[in-house]
Amino acid sequence: MPTQADDTPDPRRWKALWVTLVAGFMSLLDVTIVAVALPSMQRDLHTTAPAIQWVVSGYALAFALVLVTAGRIGDAIGRRRIFLLALAAFVLCSAAAGAAPSITLLIVARIAQGVAAGCLAPQNSALIQQMFRGAERGRAFGMFGATVGISSAVGPVVGGLILTLADGPDGWRWIFYVNVPVGVLALVLGMRLIPVTAPGRRERLDLVGVALLGCGVLALMLPLVLAESGGVRRLWWLFVVGAVCLAGFVQWERRVVAREGQPLLDPRLVTATRGYAVGAAIATLYFVGFSGVWLVFALFFQDGLGYSPLRSGLTVTPFAIGSAAAAALAGRSVDRFGRLLTVCGLAGVALGLGATALILRLAPADSAGWLAAPALFIGGLGSGCVISPNVTMTLRDVPVRMAGAAGGALQTGQRLGGAIGTAALPGLFYVVLGTGHRDYPSAVATAVGLGVLPVLCALALSIDDWRRDRRAAKRPCPPEVSHSHLHAGQG
Repeated sequence: MPTQADDTPDPRRWKALWVTLVAGFMSLLDVTIVAVALPSMQRDLHTTAPAIQWVVSGYALAFALVLVTAGRIGDAIGRRRIFLLALAAFVLCSAAAGAAPSITLLIVARIAQGVAAGCLAPQNSALIQQMFRGAERGRAFGMFGATVGISSAVGPVVGGLILTLADGPDGWRWIFYVNVPVGVLALVLGMRLIPVTAPGRRERLDLVGVALLGCGVLALMLPLVLAESGGVRRLWWLFVVGAVCLAGFVQWERRVVAREGQPLLDPRLVTATRGYAVGAAIATLYFVGFSGVWLVFALFFQDGLGYSPLRSGLTVTPFAIGSAAAAALAGRSVDRFGRLLTVCGLAGVALGLGATALILRLAPADSAGWLAAPALFIGGLGSGCVISPNVTMTLRDVPVRMAGAAGGALQTGQRLGGAIGTAALPGLFYVVLGTGHRDYPSAVATAVGLGVLPVLCALALSIDDWRRDRRAAKRPCPPEVSHSHLHAGQG
């Protein structure tokens, strides 16, 4: 079992990184892969549409709720330990979901699987902070960012492929069973390769902070994940409750810091860590558009053009290919180009998605998928230059001792942005579709066009941050006292 000293890179760190990336890919893939199998599940389990929606919603909600708390626990008692425990739980819950004989047990298994995934996810970025330094950290975060982007983009493709290969009654169960052998292999390799760090000081968990943040995230996300069954209309008042809880969380964390206590999420991560606040805002805005368009594309190609789930997924594959190619290069170039990479990337995404919306609006139905492929590829290239560099620039100056909580908060923002996009863009698609004569091209163009707007907002933030970086580079920068306090005791 390898042991990592604070100042000595572990020789097996790259192999350990691949283990964490495989586990992270599985957990993020399960956010989107299940959507294509919902009709089969509903038919085989003889259940209703609102009930089957909880198979997706329950996972996403549980995933987002535990991210920050799990990251903080990993910081306190060991990321390796939490990673392995969460991975084992994820494998067991995947098997339970695949074997579930009823919709009730399937939903319970999916919620538990979401909790395990939420505990797993922040350990990935924290382990990168722990195992890598300097330029290597940028490369490692580049690979992590590519994993985040690709897992979200290829979910429909992988789901459609599994359903095609496992055709017949209960074929949807292989959506979950496929995690078991991959997860077991990752667990065995993780026990061998992920380094053990010396235990730090024992810390108390900020239970009041956990409760306030959990209630805030739950209140904001619940109406969104239930949007398809009228959740936003019925539960709109929860947005107010969520805002109050999150405001209370911020005030409580400031109070804990003022008393020299141990906060769940140190406010100085936002106020004193270069790049964290703007990076988290860019990620949240980007995921509003990035996450929402995939369901819109599925609705258009499957319902509007009659594509199979597999063909629908393959149609948007150029985006995933472009994202993978660009992310690998962007991760190695972030130290050289910095925020300029995300500026160019966001411009590419806006251009690619905007062109795709126009093509799908005007192109003949029998050639729409082929004609949209180049625009989707351009959008994918841009996406690869957004997620990967932004993760690096957001987390690279975070103290190692806070890496789990910081990574969890970043991913919570992404999940919240994804929930907003997944609720708003398909909702607009159906609104436009219902106002005319089932005009699918107008509906997809309007919804994808709306998805470009938050990308443009993220682009504006990136341009402003890039300009501030250029101005700061032209003058000497005095050390920040608060920043040094934040890093005190790092390790």
